[in-house]
Amino acid sequence: MLIEINPDNINSNYINRVVDVLKKGGIIIFPTDSVYAMGCDLYNKKALEKLAKLKGIKLNKANFSIICNDFSNLSKYVKQIDKPIFKLLNTYLPGPFTFILPATNEIPKLFDSNRKEIGIRIPDNQIILSIVEQLGNPIATTSLKDEESFLEYHNDPAEIYERYAELVELIIDGGYGKLEGTTIVDCSTGAPEIIRQGLGILV
Repeated sequence: MLIEINPDNINSNYINRVVDVLKKGGIIIFPTDSVYAMGCDLYNKKALEKLAKLKGIKLNKANFSIICNDFSNLSKYVKQIDKPIFKLLNTYLPGPFTFILPATNEIPKLFDSNRKEIGIRIPDNQIILSIVEQLGNPIATTSLKDEESFLEYHNDPAEIYERYAELVELIIDGGYGKLEGTTIVDCSTGAPEIIRQGLGILV
């Protein structure tokens, strides 16, 4: 299924349809403020396993991030962080960053792993933020990348649909995406460290 959603005039009926797909265990492909990504309901184990399979890995080896719509439930997934780190998050989110933070015990249970960190995203994209808000909990996510050719990320929704229509339940056309991923900032052990420079610029 392909749904076109205008980020400047979001149709709530479309958002409800997307959320219904997520609640039923579907995988969706969606725009962010960087590259297109795919994801599923964080609390649907079968969907998490399917998402991992699409990446060619087992769930306990997956390094998925989670997308939140704000900071309100962050403490459920992230251990208490000090004021400078919270200030950093508050300054740069929403934005094209993935912040790696120390995870609570909730994360290993969800991913059947011994993960001690979790990547947190709050993209500056109203489509996915509206979906997560309506769903009522974060979604697990991974970047959409052509694993066969290891070339650029897909950014054209028509090309994405042609390649992935048979693999996922729903694709959102939110316009052309970017060709560069997020900046990944590791805050799990103290001072922030950029481990991948992407679109986001720390100043």
